[in-house]
Amino acid sequence: MKTIFIVLYIFFPFFVVAQRDSVVFPKLKFTPRQLIIPSTLIITGSLLTSTQPNSFKNKVKEYRNIHYPNFKTKVDNYLEFTPLLLTFGLEFCGMKPKNNLLQRTLIIAKSQIISNSFSNILKYTTKNLRPDGSTYNSFPSGHTSQAFSMAAILSVEFGKKYKWMPFASYAIATSVGILRIMNNRHYISDVIAGAGIGILSTKISYWTHRYRWGKN
Repeated sequence: MKTIFIVLYIFFPFFVVAQRDSVVFPKLKFTPRQLIIPSTLIITGSLLTSTQPNSFKNKVKEYRNIHYPNFKTKVDNYLEFTPLLLTFGLEFCGMKPKNNLLQRTLIIAKSQIISNSFSNILKYTTKNLRPDGSTYNSFPSGHTSQAFSMAAILSVEFGKKYKWMPFASYAIATSVGILRIMNNRHYISDVIAGAGIGILSTKISYWTHRYRWGKN
């Protein structure tokens, strides 16, 4: 467990830093710098998919199986949708987002389509066996991709005014990734790559959004 937390919380500060430009100075235009973090996560996750017995992902799995063999929870199945619910719910609590309801909904829909499409294509082309041996669609983690795509939207929509939002949103997304590993449903490589895919999907959604709808 210590190994899992060390690796994920090494990457966690990068998730927040990666959004700093968008949070403090929200920009919709593409800049190459914004690709660094999500692409690094996707590449790192891909490189860690080795099936060798002594590979890092298998060592993390072995540690989990030795120390927490009976760990089981369904919290991750619900927690992945928490950032999505907060994206709409926080506005009703009086917190003002960057975009109105229509624009936000369109951005979210596009982000989810990109994230789910990319994740499913990789799942059914790589055909990696899950750590619990159930199915051959382990890589990448769809739950993690979903959580991080919405965490990125929360960060952009509310992060400029509420400085704590990036930390809170990515903490929730990171927790989803940890629980997927603890439930023996994903390797750490799946989670890291899924985080990158989620963040990149949201960035693409903002970059390509035209704000042409809902105008008088």
